[in-house]
Amino acid sequence: MTRRIILAMSFLLPSLATAADWTGFRGPTGQGTSEEKGLPVKWSSTENIVWKVDLPGPGASSPIVVGDKVFVTAYSGYGLKANEGDQKDLRRHLLCFHKKTGEKIWDKTFEPKLPEHNYSGEGAYQGYAGNTPVSDGERLYVFFGKSGVYCFDLGGNEQWHESVGEGTNGWGSGTSPVPFGNLLIVNASIESNSLVALDKKTGKEVWKAKGIGSSWNTPQIVKTKEGPELVVSMSDWIVALKPDTGVELWRAEGVHRYCCPSVVTHEDVVYAIGGGSTSLAVRAGGRGDVTKTHVLWRENEGSNVGSPLYLDGNLFWAEDGGGRMQCQNGATGEKTYEARFKPGSGQIWSSPILADGKIYVVSQNNGTFVLAAGPKFEQLSHNTFADDTSRTNASPAVAAGKIYLRTDKRLYCIGGK
Repeated sequence: MTRRIILAMSFLLPSLATAADWTGFRGPTGQGTSEEKGLPVKWSSTENIVWKVDLPGPGASSPIVVGDKVFVTAYSGYGLKANEGDQKDLRRHLLCFHKKTGEKIWDKTFEPKLPEHNYSGEGAYQGYAGNTPVSDGERLYVFFGKSGVYCFDLGGNEQWHESVGEGTNGWGSGTSPVPFGNLLIVNASIESNSLVALDKKTGKEVWKAKGIGSSWNTPQIVKTKEGPELVVSMSDWIVALKPDTGVELWRAEGVHRYCCPSVVTHEDVVYAIGGGSTSLAVRAGGRGDVTKTHVLWRENEGSNVGSPLYLDGNLFWAEDGGGRMQCQNGATGEKTYEARFKPGSGQIWSSPILADGKIYVVSQNNGTFVLAAGPKFEQLSHNTFADDTSRTNASPAVAAGKIYLRTDKRLYCIGGK
């Protein structure tokens, strides 16, 4: 049996993680959606808090949930205030908590490969723990930029550690690994201008695709009748590759700026938003430059950082700095609604999630806004922590009827109605 067939079969096999787990950035599908029911609409420092724990430092990475464990990363020692401190004191942390109680099960501390990017200016404020971990239910994979990719078993025992490049950027590193069959695919645009596929068991490089520029987003696997495609948004282009080999399949004119939002998909259509006020839809499955043949629509609306959601023919996303929620018709790109959060949200760098008929949007400094998931703007609640005013750049995780939300100060388990 050829290696290609083995990879394709393993892609179709069920993961060891359960359907209720939230195994990576924006959940097990990368789409930011969950089938969970009974999630809370309102919470505060005291209301509907199952547990909360202090973290050793800030981070823009999201928590993930695997079985009875919650994993999250953070950093400490440097990058807490602009233009202060010494990089030699920088440490990264990987922590494991019990899902039901918040009890810390284990933690790991990492010394970085220096020099890192300097912590100065707005773009650097996401810090040094922006990459969300991912799990296949058996192992845990963590990407720390130029310091490399680490693999652990769920008990916290390191299995391997490999570099995917040593480049840095003033905006830091923020992409999350993507499992595909026996491969772990990493967007190392900052570190080596590449997408890199590693063997999940050994960490050894299987393929490397160069030319991935100005891309801070996590790639998506898109299912087409021709087979799975690995799609990533980068400066000027949306590109699809064969995930088992890294060979390019097609590309379409994309966002003409840096690309932070990940694409989302519905059936074989890829939706992308980005800086410079751009949103577009591309039908997957083409070959070569498909700009003239497969781009379904393109509009002058977009957001710089957070990724969109797709639901029932509509595309939803929050403006990073405008304090507004946007909804577009997925078939035409026409605006369905544009509405402001109340009170004003300020900056939003996290990506919204969709669960239980609700959209959860987390702002940097003004709490979480809960909206009804539909083509009409309806704000259901605005939730803040009176005793935690720290910044939040991370998206929530959803599992077993609970919301797991991290701020720069704490990790929260939120439950109840």
